[in-house]
Amino acid sequence: MRKTIYSKESRALSKWLINQRKQAGLTQREFAKLLGIHHSIIGKIEKGERRIDVVEFIKYCEALESDPHAALDEVKKSMRGKRHSLRP
Repeated sequence: MRKTIYSKESRALSKWLINQRKQAGLTQREFAKLLGIHHSIIGKIEKGERRIDVVEFIKYCEALESDPHAALDEVKKSMRGKRHSLRP
């Protein structure tokens, strides 16, 4: 099974996160400072090099004043018509 970090769905989430940050008018460095983390973490998340867990995701969305459900809807859209299995 291909790792989900390289999936179409992960790319959809990364794209949504980037768009939300940009709409907030924040650079990666500014956003990282707001979250109290190193800017390279934001870059890795946005490039799809690092996973974001559920708790981080909610904090990320709250910091951007974005609805996490909207991001999940984007991921779900990218999954339409696919069979989903967690098995290899």
